[in-house]
Amino acid sequence: MDKYAVFGNPIKHSKSPLIHQAFARQQGMEVDYQRILAPLESFEQSVTDFFAAGGKGANVTLPFKERAFALADTLTERAQLAAAVNTLVLTPQGKLMGDNTDGIGLVSDLQRTFGPLRDRHVLLLGAGGAAKGAVLPLIESGIGSLTIANRTASKAQQLAERVDSNVAVHGCGFAQVSEGPFDIVINSTSSSVHGQVPDIDTKVMQHCQYAYDMYYADQPTSFMRWAGDINSYVSCADGLGMLVAQAAHAFALWRGFMPDCEPVIRALREGQLK
Repeated sequence: MDKYAVFGNPIKHSKSPLIHQAFARQQGMEVDYQRILAPLESFEQSVTDFFAAGGKGANVTLPFKERAFALADTLTERAQLAAAVNTLVLTPQGKLMGDNTDGIGLVSDLQRTFGPLRDRHVLLLGAGGAAKGAVLPLIESGIGSLTIANRTASKAQQLAERVDSNVAVHGCGFAQVSEGPFDIVINSTSSSVHGQVPDIDTKVMQHCQYAYDMYYADQPTSFMRWAGDINSYVSCADGLGMLVAQAAHAFALWRGFMPDCEPVIRALREGQLK
């Protein structure tokens, strides 16, 4: 049975084994997918030992994505832009390829939830690791423009400047965000973890069609509730679908099979995957 794992610290909470086992059932296969609590001081050795023992592929979560980036022998373009790796693939040559499927997972879930992204004007809140992974896949989806806003304006500007694209990409501070109008506003900050919202003018939300929070919870997040209070016509979604979709893209890299995310998302929502 092929062996896969997710590395993190902490890791007990991870839904990855449930998700990947559900994907394998769609393929008519079984996989051995484990959570591995990697010691902070020896993450690299843990990964090396796993692949030496026959591991085929691995996911990487906090706080090791940047260290996985450094560990990989080769990197995809989206991993390079994100400067972080969440998926390791063992190549036929025995090398580790590092990829970042977070952003393509986001785009897949935006398309599943809200429809085509072509020519949409997007506001991305935050310029941390989650935002870095999202920028290139968003641009490649055909959006019309991308504004990156962050509490520290220079970080948003630096991220925008790293992108070589025909799409208009602009970075600014929260206070400098124009009223748009934006079609889609994406929250990549950790504000909802603490029941808060990004410090932007409410006028920004008044005309958007869609609001997406990368954080997910059993109930609507604080960002989703805030957006709905401002704009009764906005459609909101949280990041559970992104979690499943980024896993699906990792699964496809390992096994050449793209799973159907919809039934897995539904099963997680309904508590059927345990």
